[in-house]
Amino acid sequence: MDRNAKVAVTLGDPAGVGPEVIVKALAALPIEERRDFVIVGNVEALERADRATGAGLKFGPADAAGNDRIAVDEVPLGADLPEIGKISPVAGDASVRYITRAVDLAMSGQADVIVTAPINKEAMNLAGHHHDGHTGLLAHLTGSKSSFMLLASERLNTIHVSTHISLKGAIERAKTERVLATIEAGHRHFLRLGRKARIAVAGLNPHCGENGLFGTEDMEFLAPAVEQAQAKGIDVVGPISADTVFARAYNGAFDLVIAQYHDQGHIPIKLVAFETAVNVSLGLPIDRVSVDHGTAFDIAGTGKANHVNMLSAIAYARLMARSPRREV
Repeated sequence: MDRNAKVAVTLGDPAGVGPEVIVKALAALPIEERRDFVIVGNVEALERADRATGAGLKFGPADAAGNDRIAVDEVPLGADLPEIGKISPVAGDASVRYITRAVDLAMSGQADVIVTAPINKEAMNLAGHHHDGHTGLLAHLTGSKSSFMLLASERLNTIHVSTHISLKGAIERAKTERVLATIEAGHRHFLRLGRKARIAVAGLNPHCGENGLFGTEDMEFLAPAVEQAQAKGIDVVGPISADTVFARAYNGAFDLVIAQYHDQGHIPIKLVAFETAVNVSLGLPIDRVSVDHGTAFDIAGTGKANHVNMLSAIAYARLMARSPRREV
């Protein structure tokens, strides 16, 4: 990574495993690389996680940290540190405060990319922050019309037309304009990383509707989006039946699959890359990468949480930090 690049890592829900996977991941990095990170959160929560994991790290203010201490951009909680492993509005509010501060750092150029630890949607909503999760909150904070969720792994990548909405709502959202925008977002991202993606669009209905026998959405909305993208020079085909397209992509036929809704894309990714896949937000004026797991309240505080996914998120964030943005 460019030594001048700065990665801001949000603590996530302080009652979950976020602080633990962060300290374990940073402890696994060479000492000289730790100066490239600033943790947006609370020293108290990090020290609690450090004790649980035995990571042996030290933390300090961002302007005073060095090789021996991890920089922390302290965000006031306004309350006592929430109990570990419990859903609470205090923790939910804290997680939003961390993200808000990290966005400020990225928007002002003080951070090149954000890496987010997991939050809990119930806790966030209990605190009065009514968003569908990181994706919606980040779009709100950056003033973006919408954003796209990309799940990235070594052999399978998928970007979603819709995410945290009902299945009925997802079907209603799978219209030509949104599908085309999703194709374009994925295309731009791969260009940024240095290659032109081979893209496949997954069908919405079983067997893509069998020419109208099982629904007409694939013919009416998805096929025109593919044709319009092809006319723009994008390497895309489809719609292809979802029961085969992910296996074909995993075996090397495609670089990216356009999933029509949350579970259509998440299930295959979590089957083949549960510990290493990362969540990347596209369509925002800032760069953000996240782990692809939850707060795991059942093991929070035990030090058992696996930090491999956080290391994958950090590696992908580094890749984005050194890759300039491109347009279609």
